[in-house]
Amino acid sequence: MKLTKYLLTIALFLIWAAGLCQAQVTVIKAGKLVDPDSGSTAINQIIIIEGRKIKAVGPGLAIPAGANVIDLSRFTVLPGLFDAHSHMCQTTSPDNRDLFTTDIREPGTYRAILGVVNARAMLESGFTTIRDVGNNGNYADTSLRIAIEEGLVPGPTMINAGRIIAPFGGQYHLQPERRELVAPEYLVADTRDEMRKAIRENIHFGAKVIKIVVDDQQYIYSVDDIKYIVAEAASAGLKVAAHCMTEQGARNAAEGGVASIEHGFRMSDEALQIAKRNNVVLVGTDFTEQAAEYLGLPPPVAKQFHDIFIDRLRRAYKIGVTMAYGTDTFFAVPGQTRGTLAISFIDSFIEAGVPAKDTLGIMTTNAARLLGVDKQRGAIKVGLAADIIATPENPLDNILTLKRVSFVMKDGKVFRKD
Repeated sequence: MKLTKYLLTIALFLIWAAGLCQAQVTVIKAGKLVDPDSGSTAINQIIIIEGRKIKAVGPGLAIPAGANVIDLSRFTVLPGLFDAHSHMCQTTSPDNRDLFTTDIREPGTYRAILGVVNARAMLESGFTTIRDVGNNGNYADTSLRIAIEEGLVPGPTMINAGRIIAPFGGQYHLQPERRELVAPEYLVADTRDEMRKAIRENIHFGAKVIKIVVDDQQYIYSVDDIKYIVAEAASAGLKVAAHCMTEQGARNAAEGGVASIEHGFRMSDEALQIAKRNNVVLVGTDFTEQAAEYLGLPPPVAKQFHDIFIDRLRRAYKIGVTMAYGTDTFFAVPGQTRGTLAISFIDSFIEAGVPAKDTLGIMTTNAARLLGVDKQRGAIKVGLAADIIATPENPLDNILTLKRVSFVMKDGKVFRKD
């Protein structure tokens, strides 16, 4: 009898525990649902989310009993946005835009806190996935990524680069007496052995993508150098992003087979054609004129800087180079968050004449493929992570509505609901 009561108690406990472990079911009533990949809009859709993933999508679906219902019937619903070129643990102040002095004076502990603030701001503006491409000190980006993954702090899904790999000096001009100041921002790698060691060190300390600086010195990585880095990274399943500021650097990167060229603002049509032919994605970080002024450039210089980006953006779009949205926002602006500043870069795409449909694809579908997460994120489809945002208008009609995101869900959890 005692054994029977004991077994019954255990059974009841297991039933109770199973009920607690059942994933929360959330239902979103979407007035309009946008598919960026096809550029189409469906109306009056039901999205059923179980736990972190999308379980069903369609019109007239039955709402499960006990589900948490979110009524977005007056809004347009779409996948969360991507920023493929970010720096979460780096922020320069308006009174000092010198990256060198900022990098060396801020301890890693402070930079990690900066990352927490910036990551939350990005999520609140609708960016549910980002690629962080370095300048985060001694792997503060890895710590931030892990903290987000473990639910300790809110933020987008992160693909992080760790320390940037570069020829001697990185992006700095060093003093002979203080050549060690290149660390911890960069891992200097000039020989094959140094390149292999730098890649493996990054992977060991949590990098999910390899970032290289190709051409910020007079000496630059050759095509063969880049091919070697790409192959070594690929052996561990990682892609390579290449910072390119010159025509020759961008050509070398495109011919070397990197996954993406960052900036590339001096690329000729011929270099863009090479990138297209080799399926290299351009992450143009297309600065607005206002953002260039925020960097501390005088207005005439800021306009010239911006015009170069816009010209390259127009040409890249005309040629048909695959592009992914990236901002390179590493500076503080009074009255703006990192997220509101990042979303402002859509102004450049409007100015360059890129249609709303293609801009939205650049901010979602294209970026998801570049980051290698398109099987998990970047669309509102069954089985994918529930990364969902909502806007007052349809971005296919008015892309500027992305500046007014009013609802943000990441991995099935609501982070913003205005």
